[in-house]
Amino acid sequence: MMTADDALKELVPHVVAGKDAQMQAFHKAERVYLGVPNAAIDAAQKAWRDQMSVEDRVDLARALWDSDVFEGRVAAAKLLTQARLCPDDQAWSLLQSWVTQIDCQAIADLVATAVQKRLVADPSRIEAVRAWAESEDLWTKCAALDATLPWAKLNNLKEVDEAIRTEALTWAATYMADTTWATQKAATNWLIALVKHDAERVKTTLAAHGETLRPSLRKDVEKRLK
Repeated sequence: MMTADDALKELVPHVVAGKDAQMQAFHKAERVYLGVPNAAIDAAQKAWRDQMSVEDRVDLARALWDSDVFEGRVAAAKLLTQARLCPDDQAWSLLQSWVTQIDCQAIADLVATAVQKRLVADPSRIEAVRAWAESEDLWTKCAALDATLPWAKLNNLKEVDEAIRTEALTWAATYMADTTWATQKAATNWLIALVKHDAERVKTTLAAHGETLRPSLRKDVEKRLK
C-alpha cells in the first residue's frame, strides 16, 4: 500500500527551484509547498490510481490531504475526480470533510470538481450541499454553488435536474447580493455557464438581482448574453 510519504517522494524529482516560494505567495495559504508543477502531479496521480483499488485510492487521498502539503492536497483531490467511482460512499464522505477545510481558490476548484462527479452520480446528495450554501464560511459557501455547475450546462432536464437548477439559481441570487468577491464570482461563473443553455433565465436573474454585482462581473455575464 502506497503511503503519503511514498507519493510525495515521487514528486520531489519534479521540484522546480524557487517555485515553492512563488506558489506560497500566490495561494496565500499557510502550508508546505514543494514547488512541483501541476502537470507532474497530474501524471503521478494517474499512475497511482491505475494501480489501486477504489478503497486504497481513498486511503491514499485521505493521507495526502492530511499531510497538509499543497501538492499532496492537489493530488488528493485529483485522485477522487472520476465520473465512475464504485463504490463511492467513502469518497463522498471524505470530500464532504474537505469542503470545510478549504482555504484557497486552487484547492477549492479541485475539490469542487471532485464533488461535482459524486453529485452527478447521486443527485440526492444535494441535501448535504444545501447545508454548505448556508454556511458562514466563505469557501464552504462557494463550494455549494460550484458543486452544482453541471446543472447549468444541461439541455434536456429531468424533473430532478430542474429542481437542482432552480435551487442553485436561488443561491446565486443570494451570492450576488454578497459583497465578497469569491461569492459574487461563483454566482457569475454559474450564470455564464447557463447562458448557452437557458439565456432567458440568465437575463431574468440578472435583471432581478444583478444590480448588486460588481460592474466588472456583471459585464462578463452581459458580454456572454450578446
